[in-house]
Amino acid sequence: MTRPALLIASFNPGKTRELRALLEASGRTALTLTDLGIRAPYEETGATYEENGVGKARHYARLAGKVTIADDSGLEVDALGGAPGPLSARYGGPGLDDDARNRALLAALDGVPERERGARYVAVAVVARPDGEARSFRGECAGRIVTVPRGALGFGYDPLFFYPPYGATLAEVSDERKHAVSHRGAAFRLVVEFLDSPEGETFLATAGW
Repeated sequence: MTRPALLIASFNPGKTRELRALLEASGRTALTLTDLGIRAPYEETGATYEENGVGKARHYARLAGKVTIADDSGLEVDALGGAPGPLSARYGGPGLDDDARNRALLAALDGVPERERGARYVAVAVVARPDGEARSFRGECAGRIVTVPRGALGFGYDPLFFYPPYGATLAEVSDERKHAVSHRGAAFRLVVEFLDSPEGETFLATAGW
């Protein structure tokens, strides 16, 4: 029997591409907000990744009437006391693109020695039903911030995020290698494992899946 498609609640093409690949690898199909003609963004006002992820997943699940996967993620830099954290997508001020946010981060870390540039990517992925029932899953990836952007792949802070086991930034490796170790990949794999578990099957069945 064909499994109903899950809705990916993100307007970020990089996130959508990552999650779609993970879902398809597990034998599931996905729809995007654009596929459904939904264009209004969800205003993320929560103080934590969990609050933003749950709010976003519930909002679009109710709006579309479909089981929905959303996430909130960010970069936490030790030398900045864990900032930018949940504000990562808005770091440096409104209207900035990825390159401008990267420049703002490098400016904030100017003069900080390499040994003190530890950082981690954090993601919380949430799967929600139209009735508001939701489950959340957390993934992390540890590394450090380099002094000069490296690589043209990935998105966000990837050109600055050095992953020691690879000896490269996440913008210097293929999507496949990045997904294998990334914070978002870890969180989304937990979502897929949940959906394939007896508990997950019950969760979906209650939504008519």
